[in-house]
Amino acid sequence: MMRFSATSVLILALPLAGSVAAHHSVQAVFDIHKTVTVSGTVAKVEWINPHSYLTVNVKDANGNVQKWAFELGGQAALRRAGMSRADRGGLKPGDEVTVSALPARDGSNNGALRELKLADGRDFKFGGEDPNDN
Repeated sequence: MMRFSATSVLILALPLAGSVAAHHSVQAVFDIHKTVTVSGTVAKVEWINPHSYLTVNVKDANGNVQKWAFELGGQAALRRAGMSRADRGGLKPGDEVTVSALPARDGSNNGALRELKLADGRDFKFGGEDPNDN
């Protein structure tokens, strides 16, 4: 009986393992002492849990397009900043944006979003909120 219970618990816990592993410490992945700012056009907005993501096409000094991916906070942090899931903050592919973020520690084109400025003058600030804040 005890063997069955332990096996059942392990089987039931497996689907949760991925979401637990995906939830990380901001300091482990991003450099909280630096900020990177890039300008470009929105490529994709993914409004999902536990974090949403913004992909931006950024032209480098040679005119080559680089994709940058930014992790946004949880739903509560997005609402506090004035963004809603219903309109995805009004973001759509092709919109011109300027993004300030905590850069990825591994040097990749990734970051934790801190401020998002749109060409129409809207400015969403996420500074101080932990992207893990759901």
